[in-house]
Amino acid sequence: MKTKKVFFSEVAYILGIIVLALGTAMMKRADFGLSMVVAPAYLLHLKISQYVPAFSFGMAEYSLQAVLLIIMSISLRKFKPIYLFSFVTAVIYGFTLDIAIRFVDILPLTGIAGRIIYYLIGMVLCAFGVSLLFHTYIAPEAYELFVKEISAKSGKDINVIKTVYDCVSCLVAIMLSFAFFGLWHFEGVKLGTVICAFANGFLIGSFSKMTETVFDFKDALNLREKFEK
Repeated sequence: MKTKKVFFSEVAYILGIIVLALGTAMMKRADFGLSMVVAPAYLLHLKISQYVPAFSFGMAEYSLQAVLLIIMSISLRKFKPIYLFSFVTAVIYGFTLDIAIRFVDILPLTGIAGRIIYYLIGMVLCAFGVSLLFHTYIAPEAYELFVKEISAKSGKDINVIKTVYDCVSCLVAIMLSFAFFGLWHFEGVKLGTVICAFANGFLIGSFSKMTETVFDFKDALNLREKFEK
Protein backbone atom coordinates (compact mmCIF):
# COMPACT_ATOMS: atom_id res chain seq x y z
CA MET A 1 0.00 0.00 0.00
CA LYS A 2 1.34 3.40 -0.96
CA THR A 3 2.14 5.61 2.02
CA LYS A 4 0.18 8.84 2.14
CA LYS A 5 1.96 12.16 2.50
CA VAL A 6 1.28 14.19 5.61
CA PHE A 7 -0.73 17.37 5.16
CA PHE A 8 -0.92 19.48 8.29
CA SER A 9 -4.42 20.68 9.13
CA GLU A 10 -3.08 24.11 10.10
CA VAL A 11 -1.68 24.50 6.58
CA ALA A 12 -5.04 23.37 5.20
CA TYR A 13 -6.66 26.20 7.17
CA ILE A 14 -4.34 28.91 5.82
CA LEU A 15 -4.32 27.59 2.27
CA GLY A 16 -8.09 27.08 2.32
CA ILE A 17 -8.75 30.72 3.19
CA ILE A 18 -6.36 32.01 0.53
CA VAL A 19 -7.69 29.72 -2.21
CA LEU A 20 -11.32 30.46 -1.31
CA ALA A 21 -10.72 34.22 -1.37
CA LEU A 22 -8.91 34.02 -4.71
CA GLY A 23 -11.67 31.89 -6.22
CA THR A 24 -14.35 34.32 -5.05
CA ALA A 25 -12.41 37.27 -6.47
CA MET A 26 -12.11 35.53 -9.86
CA MET A 27 -15.84 34.75 -9.97
CA LYS A 28 -16.60 38.37 -9.12
CA ARG A 29 -14.37 39.55 -11.97
CA ALA A 30 -16.03 37.12 -14.40
CA ASP A 31 -19.45 38.61 -13.57
CA PHE A 32 -21.42 35.47 -14.38
CA GLY A 33 -22.72 35.28 -10.84
CA LEU A 34 -20.97 34.60 -7.57
CA SER A 35 -21.10 31.51 -5.42
CA MET A 36 -24.55 31.37 -3.80
CA VAL A 37 -22.85 31.26 -0.39
CA VAL A 38 -21.22 34.67 -0.74
CA ALA A 39 -23.82 36.24 -3.04
CA PRO A 40 -25.97 37.58 -0.15
CA ALA A 41 -22.92 39.31 1.37
CA TYR A 42 -21.98 40.73 -2.03
CA LEU A 43 -25.45 42.18 -2.45
CA LEU A 44 -25.25 43.77 0.99
CA HIS A 45 -21.90 45.23 -0.01
CA LEU A 46 -23.33 46.69 -3.22
CA LYS A 47 -26.30 48.24 -1.44
CA ILE A 48 -24.60 49.58 1.70
CA SER A 49 -21.53 50.85 -0.17
CA GLN A 50 -23.84 53.21 -2.05
CA TYR A 51 -24.20 55.09 1.23
CA VAL A 52 -20.96 54.03 2.97
CA PRO A 53 -18.26 53.69 0.26
CA ALA A 54 -15.77 52.17 2.70
CA PHE A 55 -18.04 49.16 3.29
CA SER A 56 -16.10 46.53 1.33
CA PHE A 57 -17.10 43.05 0.16
CA GLY A 58 -14.89 41.60 2.90
CA MET A 59 -16.61 43.68 5.57
CA ALA A 60 -20.00 42.52 4.34
CA GLU A 61 -18.76 38.94 4.60
CA TYR A 62 -17.86 38.94 8.27
CA SER A 63 -20.83 41.12 9.20
CA LEU A 64 -23.27 38.65 7.65
CA GLN A 65 -21.42 35.70 9.15
CA ALA A 66 -21.76 37.20 12.62
CA VAL A 67 -25.54 37.19 12.10
CA LEU A 68 -25.42 33.60 10.85
CA LEU A 69 -23.50 32.48 13.94
CA ILE A 70 -26.14 34.05 16.17
CA ILE A 71 -28.91 32.29 14.24
CA MET A 72 -27.06 28.98 14.44
CA SER A 73 -26.57 29.29 18.20
CA ILE A 74 -30.26 29.99 18.70
CA SER A 75 -31.32 27.16 16.38
CA LEU A 76 -29.03 24.57 18.01
CA ARG A 77 -29.72 26.00 21.48
CA LYS A 78 -26.06 25.97 22.40
CA PHE A 79 -22.95 28.08 22.16
CA LYS A 80 -19.36 26.90 21.80
CA PRO A 81 -16.12 28.90 21.95
CA ILE A 82 -15.46 27.64 18.43
CA TYR A 83 -18.24 29.93 17.25
CA LEU A 84 -16.16 32.94 18.33
CA PHE A 85 -13.10 31.53 16.57
CA SER A 86 -15.30 31.10 13.48
CA PHE A 87 -15.95 34.84 13.52
CA VAL A 88 -12.19 35.46 13.73
CA THR A 89 -11.79 33.26 10.65
CA ALA A 90 -14.50 35.29 8.93
CA VAL A 91 -12.61 38.52 9.64
CA ILE A 92 -9.34 37.02 8.36
CA TYR A 93 -11.13 35.81 5.24
CA GLY A 94 -12.76 39.22 4.77
CA PHE A 95 -9.40 41.00 4.72
CA THR A 96 -7.92 38.29 2.47
CA LEU A 97 -10.84 38.62 0.07
CA ASP A 98 -10.43 42.38 -0.27
CA ILE A 99 -6.73 41.87 -1.06
CA ALA A 100 -7.53 39.10 -3.56
CA ILE A 101 -10.07 41.33 -5.32
CA ARG A 102 -7.48 44.08 -5.74
CA PHE A 103 -5.02 41.55 -7.17
CA VAL A 104 -7.46 39.90 -9.58
CA ASP A 105 -8.80 43.26 -10.78
CA ILE A 106 -5.39 44.14 -12.24
CA LEU A 107 -5.14 40.88 -14.22
CA PRO A 108 -5.95 41.03 -17.94
CA LEU A 109 -9.43 39.94 -19.00
CA THR A 110 -10.41 39.66 -22.65
CA GLY A 111 -13.93 39.06 -23.92
CA ILE A 112 -16.48 36.40 -23.09
CA ALA A 113 -13.91 33.58 -23.33
CA GLY A 114 -11.76 35.21 -20.66
CA ARG A 115 -14.77 35.66 -18.39
CA ILE A 116 -15.71 31.99 -18.78
CA ILE A 117 -12.18 30.92 -17.89
CA TYR A 118 -12.16 33.18 -14.84
CA TYR A 119 -15.54 31.82 -13.76
CA LEU A 120 -14.58 28.16 -14.11
CA ILE A 121 -11.24 28.59 -12.35
CA GLY A 122 -12.93 30.60 -9.62
CA MET A 123 -15.63 27.98 -9.03
CA VAL A 124 -13.05 25.18 -8.83
CA LEU A 125 -10.85 27.19 -6.45
CA CYS A 126 -13.81 27.94 -4.18
CA ALA A 127 -14.74 24.26 -3.96
CA PHE A 128 -11.14 23.26 -3.29
CA GLY A 129 -10.78 25.93 -0.62
CA VAL A 130 -13.90 24.74 1.19
CA SER A 131 -12.75 21.12 1.04
CA LEU A 132 -9.48 22.14 2.70
CA LEU A 133 -11.35 23.98 5.46
CA PHE A 134 -13.36 20.81 6.11
CA HIS A 135 -10.05 19.08 6.95
CA THR A 136 -8.92 21.39 9.74
CA TYR A 137 -9.89 21.59 13.39
CA ILE A 138 -9.47 25.38 13.37
CA ALA A 139 -12.87 27.02 13.19
CA PRO A 140 -13.88 27.56 9.54
CA GLU A 141 -16.06 30.41 8.34
CA ALA A 142 -19.62 30.50 9.65
CA TYR A 143 -20.89 29.09 6.35
CA GLU A 144 -18.81 25.92 6.62
CA LEU A 145 -19.23 25.68 10.40
CA PHE A 146 -23.01 25.86 10.00
CA VAL A 147 -22.91 22.95 7.55
CA LYS A 148 -20.61 20.90 9.81
CA GLU A 149 -22.74 21.51 12.91
CA ILE A 150 -26.04 20.71 11.18
CA SER A 151 -24.50 17.60 9.62
CA ALA A 152 -23.26 16.41 13.01
CA LYS A 153 -26.60 17.18 14.67
CA SER A 154 -28.74 15.49 12.01
CA GLY A 155 -26.40 12.64 11.11
CA LYS A 156 -26.78 13.47 7.42
CA ASP A 157 -23.92 13.39 4.90
CA ILE A 158 -22.06 16.69 5.00
CA ASN A 159 -22.00 17.03 1.20
CA VAL A 160 -25.79 16.65 1.05
CA ILE A 161 -26.24 19.29 3.76
CA LYS A 162 -23.82 21.55 1.88
CA THR A 163 -25.82 21.25 -1.35
CA VAL A 164 -29.10 22.05 0.43
CA TYR A 165 -27.51 25.02 2.20
CA ASP A 166 -26.11 26.32 -1.08
CA CYS A 167 -29.51 26.15 -2.78
CA VAL A 168 -31.19 28.01 0.10
CA SER A 169 -28.46 30.68 -0.04
CA CYS A 170 -29.08 31.03 -3.76
CA LEU A 171 -32.78 31.71 -3.16
CA VAL A 172 -31.96 34.25 -0.44
CA ALA A 173 -29.55 36.03 -2.78
CA ILE A 174 -32.20 36.21 -5.51
CA MET A 175 -34.72 37.74 -3.10
CA LEU A 176 -32.14 40.30 -1.93
CA SER A 177 -31.33 41.20 -5.52
CA PHE A 178 -35.00 41.84 -6.24
CA ALA A 179 -35.48 43.78 -3.00
CA PHE A 180 -32.40 45.98 -3.48
CA PHE A 181 -32.34 46.55 -7.23
CA GLY A 182 -35.86 45.90 -8.48
CA LEU A 183 -37.96 42.94 -9.56
CA TRP A 184 -36.26 40.66 -12.10
CA HIS A 185 -32.99 42.53 -11.70
CA PHE A 186 -30.28 39.94 -11.10
CA GLU A 187 -27.20 41.56 -9.55
CA GLY A 188 -24.48 39.15 -8.40
CA VAL A 189 -26.95 36.30 -8.86
CA LYS A 190 -26.87 35.00 -12.41
CA LEU A 191 -26.71 31.75 -14.36
CA GLY A 192 -23.28 31.02 -12.89
CA THR A 193 -24.74 31.20 -9.38
CA VAL A 194 -27.35 28.56 -10.20
CA ILE A 195 -24.76 26.29 -11.80
CA CYS A 196 -22.53 26.68 -8.76
CA ALA A 197 -25.43 25.88 -6.41
CA PHE A 198 -25.85 22.42 -7.91
CA ALA A 199 -22.19 21.69 -8.72
CA ASN A 200 -20.50 22.93 -5.54
CA GLY A 201 -21.42 20.01 -3.29
CA PHE A 202 -20.20 17.51 -5.87
CA LEU A 203 -16.94 19.40 -6.46
CA ILE A 204 -16.21 19.71 -2.75
CA GLY A 205 -16.88 16.02 -2.20
CA SER A 206 -14.66 15.09 -5.15
CA PHE A 207 -11.79 17.26 -3.93
CA SER A 208 -12.12 15.80 -0.43
CA LYS A 209 -11.91 12.24 -1.76
CA MET A 210 -8.93 13.06 -3.98
CA THR A 211 -6.96 14.80 -1.23
CA GLU A 212 -7.74 12.05 1.28
CA THR A 213 -6.44 9.49 -1.19
CA VAL A 214 -3.08 11.24 -1.44
CA PHE A 215 -2.72 12.95 1.94
CA ASP A 216 -3.08 12.03 5.58
CA PHE A 217 -4.33 15.12 7.40
CA LYS A 218 -2.61 15.50 10.77
CA ASP A 219 -2.14 18.26 13.32
CA ALA A 220 1.20 20.02 13.66
CA LEU A 221 0.11 21.71 16.89
CA ASN A 222 -1.56 20.22 19.92
CA LEU A 223 -4.57 22.56 19.85
CA ARG A 224 -7.42 20.42 18.55
CA GLU A 225 -9.04 19.81 21.93
CA LYS A 226 -9.14 23.55 22.67
CA PHE A 227 -10.93 24.29 19.43
CA GLU A 228 -13.39 21.42 19.78
CA LYS A 229 -14.60 22.29 23.28
